[in-house]
Amino acid sequence: MIKVNAAAITICLLGALPMAASAQSSGAQSSEFGSREGERELSISGTGNSDRNLDSGSFGVTGDLGWYLTDQVVAGIRQSVNYASIEGESIKDDFWNGSSRAYVNYHFLADRARPFVGGSLGGIYGDGINDSSFAGLEAGLKYYVLPKTYFLGRVDYQFLFSSTSDASDAFQDSGIWAYTVGLGYNF
Repeated sequence: MIKVNAAAITICLLGALPMAASAQSSGAQSSEFGSREGERELSISGTGNSDRNLDSGSFGVTGDLGWYLTDQVVAGIRQSVNYASIEGESIKDDFWNGSSRAYVNYHFLADRARPFVGGSLGGIYGDGINDSSFAGLEAGLKYYVLPKTYFLGRVDYQFLFSSTSDASDAFQDSGIWAYTVGLGYNF
């Protein structure tokens, strides 16, 4: 299994924000790029995740469908399907799992590069894991390559819990990192 340093990925994404925010197309005004209130978005992304210690992880596909409540705020639903092949001294097994969640994101700037922050709430289920609820914090960047088409990069920290009483300790004890890179379209 490939180990990925979450801090390095986060620093790379955050370090790219100033460069992306200043990038402009030479032939188009920034106002013609991006979403507007009332529009929807659809994105398909590749995902990966790891536990908080970066000891194990999986890879998969995520689809988002969102609705713009304002020009800057999008709320939607997100579905992921993941696969992991676990090998150890006494275990070799394949696992499938999925997660379904609702999300809300706030976008900064009105240019081609649109950094965002947000949160999500949902459930994770499947083989080899305990079915759990989770809440997550996320940050990322959408970069519009065409007026309504964008590249997407996102990092989520999701903390798992099975009851509301577990939620307060879950942020520190049972969190996972999820990384997403994909393409999206506003319509």
